[in-house]
Amino acid sequence: MNRHLPYAAVVFAISVSLTRHGDCADLKYNLVNPDTVMDRLKDAPRKDSDRAVELSKMFQQAGCQPTQQPVKRLHEPNVICILGGASGSVILVGGHLDHADEGAGIVDDWSGASLLPTLYQSLAGQPRFHTFVFVGFAGEEQGLVGSDFYVKHLTPEQRKQIVAMVNLECLGLTSTEVWVSHSDPILVRMLFGVAQWFKLPLEGVNVERVGRDDAESFGSYKIAHVTIHSLTQATVPLLHSKNDNIQAIKPDAYHDSYRLIVPYLTALDQQLPTDGSPVNKPK
Repeated sequence: MNRHLPYAAVVFAISVSLTRHGDCADLKYNLVNPDTVMDRLKDAPRKDSDRAVELSKMFQQAGCQPTQQPVKRLHEPNVICILGGASGSVILVGGHLDHADEGAGIVDDWSGASLLPTLYQSLAGQPRFHTFVFVGFAGEEQGLVGSDFYVKHLTPEQRKQIVAMVNLECLGLTSTEVWVSHSDPILVRMLFGVAQWFKLPLEGVNVERVGRDDAESFGSYKIAHVTIHSLTQATVPLLHSKNDNIQAIKPDAYHDSYRLIVPYLTALDQQLPTDGSPVNKPK
């Protein structure tokens, strides 16, 4: 997270259902072995350019041939993996691969970036209505450089095709949280609906004063977005410090986040429109 201000948070209790009763019973995906999920998290090179290489390797291991998008002003590229769907309508899932100079950057944000290949692997076994685009963004800590570059270099038609951007930021410190005030209400309600169905923990925690994140690059173009994280008042001082290392991660919390995000993405695929309509018009 591109941190720049003191911490302030608001916690929300939200109880909702999915748009149609029973949708979660029909979700189809494959969960990856927990050891694989943690091994990918642990394997974080120190240099950001090496992280781009490692993320590309993990995508290949997951069955995807990624592309690297050179980003102006940066040494490391954006790393992109595409899971084709029945339509050109896109659900984009992102996490940033770069990190601050202080600390190992496991939480911020290798926890998000290294989960992308696993999410691809979990969704790839079934036909999808939407095309999923997974992006490890470069240069987030330098001011959202990689995500700004990515979205600005899309055509207006390509931006219109993105029905949702799901941003993964600083996972595994605590149980899963969502930045409610920073996210599209429909996407937030669907996330709580999936959590409720699977009895997985989820809280709404706003972190406006912690900093900025890559979702803002998409919000600038009025693309619906949601940020999933795990920050609390107790854990936010860990960011950009020597304590941002693998010991900070709670494996059970991290795996619960993974077990929530996979069916959530599957639910988005089933319920969001594929015809270019706004996100608040379910299929």
